[in-house]
Amino acid sequence: MHLSPSRVAAEHEWVRDRTEVVALINRVRAELGDAFETTVAEITESQYQTEVDAVFADGDLAVNVAGLVIILRELDVDGDYPGFVVDELLGRELAGMIAGNQPLRLLGEATFHYADVLHHEDDEVAGVDDLEAALAAGFQTRLPGWKWTETESPFSVE
Repeated sequence: MHLSPSRVAAEHEWVRDRTEVVALINRVRAELGDAFETTVAEITESQYQTEVDAVFADGDLAVNVAGLVIILRELDVDGDYPGFVVDELLGRELAGMIAGNQPLRLLGEATFHYADVLHHEDDEVAGVDDLEAALAAGFQTRLPGWKWTETESPFSVE
């Protein structure tokens, strides 16, 4: 694999165009909202695309996100199960990377596993469903809609 500015730009467009991830984001939000007895706002394709643009606007983040996206898009293992650990590891890392700094990073990583259970594509290579779960988990975590992220923390020290 060779990463160049043009390859990162191409991956940006691929991720930006993968708007079917929005349905998975909204499903994850609805189910987690039910589990935590809260209402979580749905997101739109426009919000998703704006946030993809923000992630890829940070060149240092963009090159790493692009690298993981490429690997997961191409990752397949005969029989799939023996490769279970590597696609889970890469998906979790991508979700955390997209989500942001702690505690959002940890929430993105944890949400990846939940999204991955909800999502499975039979017609693509093994890593693609993990890639889509990672995109859904990472972006749903960094996007607004959770009440606790929209208020000041009571733990801030002045």
